[in-house]
Amino acid sequence: MVVSDISFNIEPVDEKPKKEGPPRRIGFKYDPIIEAFLESEHRLVQVEGTGRDAYYLSGQLKKALDRKGVNSVAVSVRNKEVYLEKT
Repeated sequence: MVVSDISFNIEPVDEKPKKEGPPRRIGFKYDPIIEAFLESEHRLVQVEGTGRDAYYLSGQLKKALDRKGVNSVAVSVRNKEVYLEKT
């Protein structure tokens, strides 16, 4: 079939193939940061060395805290730096 200047075919199928993708992660990438902070005696820390954008990292840390049910830690971004604070 030719429509405009694009050539293509359509074929009937019985079902869609199963999705193939990378294997699912076991564990979570940013959990060690949270665990290390919770185990520390520090009230306020700056998280550095991840190579991630501060806003991306803060979002991932907030999701991890929610998933773990931790309400006693706040995540904030100031001047493109990520901070964890015990509340």
